[in-house]
Amino acid sequence: MSTEKKILNPKLWVKTYADPLFRFAVIRVNDKDSAKDLVQETFLAALKNLETFKGEISEKNWLYMILKNKIIDHYRKKTASILDQIDTLNDEGGFFDEESHWIKSRGPKDWGVDYNSTLESEEFMEILNKCMERLSEIMRIVFSMKYLDEKDSHEICKELKITSSNYWVIIHRSKLQLRSCIEEKWFIK
Repeated sequence: MSTEKKILNPKLWVKTYADPLFRFAVIRVNDKDSAKDLVQETFLAALKNLETFKGEISEKNWLYMILKNKIIDHYRKKTASILDQIDTLNDEGGFFDEESHWIKSRGPKDWGVDYNSTLESEEFMEILNKCMERLSEIMRIVFSMKYLDEKDSHEICKELKITSSNYWVIIHRSKLQLRSCIEEKWFIK
């Protein structure tokens, strides 16, 4: 195996990687302009650090790693407003009664979905993305970090500077709202 450093071709980055990086970013930040800026910042950071690329991972993975870090930085910049949002999150949305039991009509239902079906999976992901757009910013950020970026709760709390109690409230409420939206948009047509 060669220890030769892999040669990168920055001239092809925009043509080759701009669209997939943009799609990756826009799902996480839910703002096309911010996603474009993050991709542009990714390319600039990669150009600036071209000499530090060791070739241990592919050019594509290196760019995605830079973009993920840019997205985390984007989330961190919003930490102050995020902490304000935690206190103003709406209640459980009428899912529970006074004794904290499920309201029968709002409780979980069996969706009866074949998750192995490619067509159903694509349709589900489209609905999930639309429903995620309806979440508050803090809910979308935490949900994306947990389930799209597969970060553990401790890491999310540390990166966003939130308590574990805040984290669990946010995750719980985002799941409730997403489930309700998915049922409304996908099952009750």
